[in-house]
Amino acid sequence: MKPQIENIETTKKILPLILATAIFMQMLDSTILNTSLPSIAKDLNESPLNMQNAIISYVLTLALFMPVSGFLADKFGTKKVFIISLILFSLGSLLCSLSPNLTVLVVSRVIQGIGGSLMTPVGKLALIKTFDKSELLKAMNFAIIPALIGPVLGPLIGGYMVDYLSWHWIFLMNLPIGILGIVLSVKYMPNYFSKIIDFDFKGFLFFAAASLLLSISLEWMGNAKNITPVLLVFLMGFIFIYLYYRHAKKEENPIFPLELFMVRTFRVGFLGNLATRLGISSIPLLIPLMIQIAYGQSAVVSGWIVAPMAITAMFGKSAVIKILNRFGYRKTLMFNTFLIGTLICLMAIPGINTSIYWFIPLILVLGFFNSIQFTSMNTISISDLRDSHTSSGNSLISVNQQIAIGFGIAFGLIILKLFEGDTQLIKGNIHNAFRYTFLVMGILTILSGFVFRRLHFRDGDNMKS
Repeated sequence: MKPQIENIETTKKILPLILATAIFMQMLDSTILNTSLPSIAKDLNESPLNMQNAIISYVLTLALFMPVSGFLADKFGTKKVFIISLILFSLGSLLCSLSPNLTVLVVSRVIQGIGGSLMTPVGKLALIKTFDKSELLKAMNFAIIPALIGPVLGPLIGGYMVDYLSWHWIFLMNLPIGILGIVLSVKYMPNYFSKIIDFDFKGFLFFAAASLLLSISLEWMGNAKNITPVLLVFLMGFIFIYLYYRHAKKEENPIFPLELFMVRTFRVGFLGNLATRLGISSIPLLIPLMIQIAYGQSAVVSGWIVAPMAITAMFGKSAVIKILNRFGYRKTLMFNTFLIGTLICLMAIPGINTSIYWFIPLILVLGFFNSIQFTSMNTISISDLRDSHTSSGNSLISVNQQIAIGFGIAFGLIILKLFEGDTQLIKGNIHNAFRYTFLVMGILTILSGFVFRRLHFRDGDNMKS
């Protein structure tokens, strides 16, 4: 049900900014954490390579609770749910800053994750329902451009705070942004809701169990001495996916209708998001780790090296509409994915005696094409969805993205650990382990580009302006 919006033009101007505050907090939070992990690990007496719990627990919580976001928004309204999500995320950030050990940090990240699981998909849902499809690409693009400041500030602020203050302060950066988002939401967030509420609780349990088991199995894989229990957990995850499939075929209103996958653009966008992010997601974490662990540089230096990725991402956002209008989604996504994979492979070239500033040109170009990739994948996924499927489709795409990010981070660290343990291959130099990891992740990304061959050359035309 659509609310009565007094000034629709003002709402259309402010709403992308409100969504930007949510994405900005998440991006700032994740990029600050990436550059700060070695220092946090040292303070908590943990290995930097074992700190993935602080990242994966957050991503896993997003994946578990995002399926509920559409139902909660329909029942209680987008405005109320979005404001509560901002409060939870800000509270989790405060608790993270007060964490005395890794266990408390992980629990605090879970609270953050509950807030994050609601605020971005609910904010996107409000945006999708407010703008016509011909306006949506520009609106979504505008919402993401301010948010890209987060990855610019994150590595730099994180580096300086860790080196000159304390890692505890990095999470406090979210509080003023959260307050700004709450103030704007109270005044300008439209309160969309639905009178017909039917939450598929059984389907949610099946889907949540599948997400949890698959994520846990991948996390355990990096540390397990006996692979058998890990494979059993992994298999159980797929069993729950099958159970959800069986359930969704019979359920009148499943949490994620199977009809979504009858829409080709949604199906390709879903699979492309999953495959591409498996290769890309670990790179923003691997680069700061390599600079600090292999090259022995400070968090500040790693921050300055990574920051250019976000600067060029802004230019990518401003260019993506023109690129899509000229070449279409199919050509853009295929070529762009191959290019990103090649750039990741090129990061394996510099040796330990090569200047770390050799990475800057690669990171600059990578940031530009990453932004084109994410905007294109996100918009093609929802381009042909019916209004009745917008909420569930948007939630499933958000869940898929977070699972893929979590899998990508875990997979990247698993590959790194495997190479690190092969002393003969890396010749006692951990930097070689990073180099081989970049090669594996780059090749995986290149192969993922073939998913987009399933698109037709006219797909996404209704999103063009």
